[in-house]
Amino acid sequence: MTGFEAQQGTTKHPFQPTRRGKVVAFSITLGKPKDSDISFFTKLFGGDPAAQIAVLKPVPKKKQQYTVSGLSDVFQLAAYFGSTPTFALSRPLTVKPGYVVALTVPTWAPAFAVGLGNDEVWRSSRDPAHCDDVQQKAAQTTRGKTATYSCLYRTARLMYTVTFVPDPRVTNPPATKKKTGTTG
Repeated sequence: MTGFEAQQGTTKHPFQPTRRGKVVAFSITLGKPKDSDISFFTKLFGGDPAAQIAVLKPVPKKKQQYTVSGLSDVFQLAAYFGSTPTFALSRPLTVKPGYVVALTVPTWAPAFAVGLGNDEVWRSSRDPAHCDDVQQKAAQTTRGKTATYSCLYRTARLMYTVTFVPDPRVTNPPATKKKTGTTG
């Protein structure tokens, strides 16, 4: 599953930068599941817990459709249960205004908070006919692939943050040369 926060409290689109820049790292807050839960989820979802960051480009004139424009490496999570590790990306991911930085979980991850206020909202790449399904087939793990993010969930949050470095703004532009006329 790939998902992103649509609203956190009064902040709408918290993972949609308004400036061009680079994502250089992400943090993920992980619960500490019991051994029996780890075994169950690993078997159910077909692999060890892992996560990566996806940069999503909105598809023009297609509501809630996004194409993957960048992906981080996949990071294994089991060694970090019960903590909030920060993973530096081996290659920064470019983000443009209007793009979204999402969390992709190709297998499973204990990185979810529930029972929150109605102003906590997130979207997922799951099939809109199966928003309540726990399927992981909807994870966007291929650059250039497009998915619809019409599954909207309230009172829950994906527990990740990203380190975004905006491109610098020019504060001292070079002086322009004035054209001088010649008479002849």
